Amino acid sequence: MKTDRETASSMKKQGCEIEAIGINYKIHNKNKNHCSFKILTKEPHPLHNHIQAVDPEPEPEPEDVHHQQASKLDQKVQEPSFSHGVRHVLKDVDCRAKPWEILAIVGPSGAGKSSLLEILAGKLTPQSGSIFVNEKPVDKAQFNKTSGYVTQKDTLFPLLTVEETLMFSAKLRLRVPPHQLSSKVKSLMEELGLSHVAGTRVGDERVRGISGGERRRVSIGLDVIHDPKVLILDEPTSGLDSTSALQIIDMLKTMAETRGRTIILSIHQPGFRIVKLFNSILLLADGSVLHHGTVDQLGLNLRLMGLELPLHVNVVEFAIDSIETIQQSQQALHQETLPQLPSSTTQHKKGDKFTLQQLFHQSKVIDEEIISSGIDFPQDFANSRLRETVILTHRFSKNIFRTKELFACRTIQMLISGLVLGSIFYDLKDDLTGTEEKVGLFAFILTFLLSCTTEALPIFLQEREILMKETACGSYRVSSYAIANGLVYLPFLLILAILFTIPLYWLVGLNHNFMAFLHFLLLIWLILYTANSVVVCFSALVPNFIVGNSIISGVMGSFFLFSGYFISKHGIPKYWIFMHYISLFKYPFEGFLINEFSKSGKCLEYLFGKCMVTGEDVLREEGYGEESRWRNVMVMVSFILVYRFISYVILRFRCTQKGLKDALL
Repeated sequence: MKTDRETASSMKKQGCEIEAIGINYKIHNKNKNHCSFKILTKEPHPLHNHIQAVDPEPEPEPEDVHHQQASKLDQKVQEPSFSHGVRHVLKDVDCRAKPWEILAIVGPSGAGKSSLLEILAGKLTPQSGSIFVNEKPVDKAQFNKTSGYVTQKDTLFPLLTVEETLMFSAKLRLRVPPHQLSSKVKSLMEELGLSHVAGTRVGDERVRGISGGERRRVSIGLDVIHDPKVLILDEPTSGLDSTSALQIIDMLKTMAETRGRTIILSIHQPGFRIVKLFNSILLLADGSVLHHGTVDQLGLNLRLMGLELPLHVNVVEFAIDSIETIQQSQQALHQETLPQLPSSTTQHKKGDKFTLQQLFHQSKVIDEEIISSGIDFPQDFANSRLRETVILTHRFSKNIFRTKELFACRTIQMLISGLVLGSIFYDLKDDLTGTEEKVGLFAFILTFLLSCTTEALPIFLQEREILMKETACGSYRVSSYAIANGLVYLPFLLILAILFTIPLYWLVGLNHNFMAFLHFLLLIWLILYTANSVVVCFSALVPNFIVGNSIISGVMGSFFLFSGYFISKHGIPKYWIFMHYISLFKYPFEGFLINEFSKSGKCLEYLFGKCMVTGEDVLREEGYGEESRWRNVMVMVSFILVYRFISYVILRFRCTQKGLKDALL
């Protein structure tokens, strides 16, 4: 009886065979016309456990099988890609990818290559069809944890170094002791050819870093750090020069041959040397399969169809250029061979010409080796929620302190703003005029602090893309991300609050009581954290920076209008009074007034040597009292928690594509 280790070793040696049968995928374009301005856009992620047909066709009678197969072949050629606002992206696509090999999906733009890859990776759900791993259907959520999917776009943190990027991914995805992580990452960097840039920042369009080819290798490294059995890549050579592209494919070929991985990739116009590295080719055109087999078989089939390969042109590029000729020939052959299909022994020939699809089925060889259907899927996350939070907080902190726009510039901004405001409102008097100026100062502070946080919006939007990619493959929980995102900004915003408060408070001459100073500092800290929470919430909701900036500015303006500064609570119409109570400006504004005038002993107006108006009188007239001091603080904390929770629900909804009820649970 085999031990668990021997069984796992056997499965690892055999690998995973991926097979797709009858994949049909349609896009309803008319929905986009009905909702062209869509705020909440969901990126596709796993929804169902298995790919099932939405509208299954009734099982045909045995005598009609051949006739219906011929009709499908003919329909795939004749059916237009667009019909009544529906685009048929994939039409009855069958394919198979074997371990230890590379399957390259090729075809012209719009052929359906990326859609097929996303379906194989479990990111899209087709209308009909089935996907099997080692001849058995597999739970997509679990399959995502044992496979890797590299998108065409490099979604990386530009300010982390290559080694840090891979190390954080290893910490989140591997269940190995800490002392083994370093050796694992170094070994992977050597395999990827990245050892010489280990300490260099990844970079992007704005931040100088490693080259495009090296950045693509880092993206691949993130998805092979957990040693997946299946690796799916969407145009890994896109945007690279011929040398870098060859290096990437050669590296993938080595991975397939040495580690037994099943590698599926799409590629656009590969060169001679790259084509030689492919074990099999899947040629797509208008969502239909024209060839599935080796490169040599493709060349043979083209010659049998009367298409001679020109000099200095590789066979894949020539096949793509000859798509229309192939389709016309295929359509004619389907129509002529239709009456002969009921006979299973009929040879489909005409002038020694065959369709590529027929030749594939005739020359297709089924391996005699039976591949094990058992797969060792990880059943849970690699780390506890606490461990995930610690790792993500560490990664967040590195990004914050290395982002000049967010840390250095913001720190200088807050210090200079405190000094400038302190010099403008220097040593205000304790009279009615000074009181009016203090109220104006408090209003400006609120407007300034709550409105100057949108510069972090692009960073949150970038983090959202990385979050969705990492949670889709089971790296960590969305809740761990939400907690880490909330914790990492607490000390950073406290530093900003101290730099802003110290010069402002003492230069203006506000309440000299030290406890009043600490309460003022607490209010500034909570204001900054509230603004940060609002930005986090809307960054989870909006599709891009322009929409997010517009919405946040409008919301903040509305809150300021109903804060009680421009119009008192008693003057607000009843049907708008709810805005007063949900305004983010109301409670800190009241807190500033209470902190300055409550129990301060200040007399604001004298008449004949007698105090006529005190600070408490002003508060009493507005309906504020000492009992509201900590209530306002608790309301501000509640706002922070509410916005953070809303952002978590939206992110959970986006990442899992579940319903709202499931996202809340």
